[in-house]
Amino acid sequence: MQKLPYVVVTNPRLSLVYELYYKAFESFRRVPEIRSLEDNDAYCKIISANLREHLAVIPNVTMGVVECQGLVAPDVMDRFINTMLRARISRRVIAEQHLALTETFNSPWHFPQARSEADFVGEVFLKCKAKDIIQQCGKMAQDLVREASATSQTIPEINVRGHLDATFPYILSHLEYIIGELLRNSLQALMERNLGSAGPPPPIEVLVCEAPQHVIIRISDQGGGIPRDLLPYLWSFSKGPRSESRLQNLKQVPTMSATTQELQNSLLEQKGDKDRPRDSSLGSLTSRPPQLRLGMGLPMSKVFAEYWAGSLELHSLEGYGVDAFLQISKLGNQNERVTTRASIDAV
Repeated sequence: MQKLPYVVVTNPRLSLVYELYYKAFESFRRVPEIRSLEDNDAYCKIISANLREHLAVIPNVTMGVVECQGLVAPDVMDRFINTMLRARISRRVIAEQHLALTETFNSPWHFPQARSEADFVGEVFLKCKAKDIIQQCGKMAQDLVREASATSQTIPEINVRGHLDATFPYILSHLEYIIGELLRNSLQALMERNLGSAGPPPPIEVLVCEAPQHVIIRISDQGGGIPRDLLPYLWSFSKGPRSESRLQNLKQVPTMSATTQELQNSLLEQKGDKDRPRDSSLGSLTSRPPQLRLGMGLPMSKVFAEYWAGSLELHSLEGYGVDAFLQISKLGNQNERVTTRASIDAV
């Protein structure tokens, strides 16, 4: 961030993000060496407080980038926000992993060296089953679209086929976010295209293909494809013909971290559940109304996919539909992509 022009860094939203990271650095710098479980508990409280405070980072940095699009070349700002988000993922994964391992150690059912019944190692779920994740994310997206629909329009079905037993280790919240955004986009496109139609909309077809080193998920819809004028801006945070409307919508999402766990937390909060899980890293983003379009679901998903040595590609046939290809590298056989360590440390 310090490499950006002064006029950009003085933007109130980017300045707030800078202050949040500086404050976090100061709080961790003062933590003494951890020598006991009590010291670790105190340290976990500091981590949790910082994670909650930093829920404001993504909306503020995105709004700041959009507001500064006339001051710096869009490609420069896109490189900045991509690098910053990769660094943020890295830090949050380390922090949330430490909290998860501490929580497991303090659980009454924990026995050292015993086999975990939950199949989790911290935040890493060892048995992510592609079919189950797709169905869970699909149901959540369908429910959100159904609640927001003012008509009795039929919600598109989601069909899953291919290697239905494909299982791999992955950070569940990251995978849920990516698949949830892709299915959400397809559902919205189909609903809009079939508005007023007498027959039911065509289903969304999801194909799972497993290979030794990776899993590929193809999501195909017949929602009319992506308008040609939007194609150059699909992966951009800071440019495009709809930047102003995106900025206004972002102002309605004051905090976001980017996981479906936060959605579950917000639902528990509404029910008054005091035993809800700790704050995690996209609920206000995932649970936003379908009409509240932020223009950052695809670029964010691409950052998550590429961070874990995967990829995300879209192929659009204007007038017909879109094929989205998500390649997931099985954790353990690839290093995460954090660009270069120097650029990460410079953020």
